[in-house]
Amino acid sequence: MNPLVSIIMGSTSDLPIMEKAAQFLDEMEIPFEMNALSAHRTPEEVEKFAKGAKDSGIKVIIAAAGMAAHLPGVIASMTTLPVIGVPIKSSLDGMDALLAIVQMPPGIPVATVGINGALNAAILALQMIATGDESVQKKLADYKVSLKNKITQANQELASVSYKFKTN
Repeated sequence: MNPLVSIIMGSTSDLPIMEKAAQFLDEMEIPFEMNALSAHRTPEEVEKFAKGAKDSGIKVIIAAAGMAAHLPGVIASMTTLPVIGVPIKSSLDGMDALLAIVQMPPGIPVATVGINGALNAAILALQMIATGDESVQKKLADYKVSLKNKITQANQELASVSYKFKTN
């Protein structure tokens, strides 16, 4: 089984956030890999990964980083694969990481999700893969129906909640 998605994080302290992406990909039966690489502490390994990802079968890279958050942009500068940045809330409420990831120079795009938005990063990665894979399209469509069903169920439960002036 070869990975289609690579989840890269600046350090394993990001794992509690990035688990949401891993769990979603696992539920969707999408092969993925997870590694810790640092743009600042292991730049050679980052370069080797980024330059070799496409040839190893990776379709989308999810890169998480906090603070200076250079990892997603550094990876994007060395590959033609789509890179999705996940800003991690580690200082300044995550705004430093968000701004570092979203403000990329022309020619080096990084799709960016919200602070700690690992689940949305995984969903976006699957949407990218699904453009060329009908089975993944079906899995995503089923997932979206499940989201709708959760809200429908929540409204049914809210209907049983009563207040003196509640009208529905």
